[in-house]
Amino acid sequence: MKILIADDDPQLVRALRITLSAHGYEVVAAADGEAAVTLAAQHHPDVVLLDLGMPKLDGVRVIEALRGWSDAPILVVSGRTGSADKVEALDAGADDYVTKPFQIDELLARLRALGRRSAAASSPSEPVIGFGDVVVDLAAKAVTRAGVRVHLTPTEWRMLEFLARNPGVLVTRQTLLKEIWGSEQVADSGYLRLYMSQLRKKLEPDPARPVHLLTEQGMGYRLVP
Repeated sequence: MKILIADDDPQLVRALRITLSAHGYEVVAAADGEAAVTLAAQHHPDVVLLDLGMPKLDGVRVIEALRGWSDAPILVVSGRTGSADKVEALDAGADDYVTKPFQIDELLARLRALGRRSAAASSPSEPVIGFGDVVVDLAAKAVTRAGVRVHLTPTEWRMLEFLARNPGVLVTRQTLLKEIWGSEQVADSGYLRLYMSQLRKKLEPDPARPVHLLTEQGMGYRLVP
């Protein structure tokens, strides 16, 4: 799998190149935003590892530029810890967000999750789940709202898909973390709350007062059809 690393910290890029190469990844690196867009067009990476604070073109602008033509998963790796920065990056089209400093095991788990591709086609008998004016087609991996296609990032889709397969059932936070990232190395640092907030913005009539995507305080989440 080919990974594009876009970061202006040469020591971090060198360390990531060594580590990722040792795990079988092919690595291409860019030291600024403009170079990241150029290299993405030339190499068509399977995953983009992207810092937000870069010269020439910041990370959010890079995300917007890539999303104009590419569906490659984008993992933001940034020292910015504020929720506003995370929301801006996700709204621009990023698929996941890790804050610096990070554990390499967690980063590798997230890369595996983003790079994972289904080996078999979905069964045609997969159900269709509806709630409000939203229709979730599990076979087509598609979501529509009032008949209009809704774009979800791969991480948002996995979270919604798991809840939709268990309608009305409380799904614990730990279950979702393992289902989405596939590793117990990933700790809940507010990521689930962030992705749930994004899903509510896209699917709830009033995101501030959800009636379908509900939080069970201290436990997890529930999808109520």
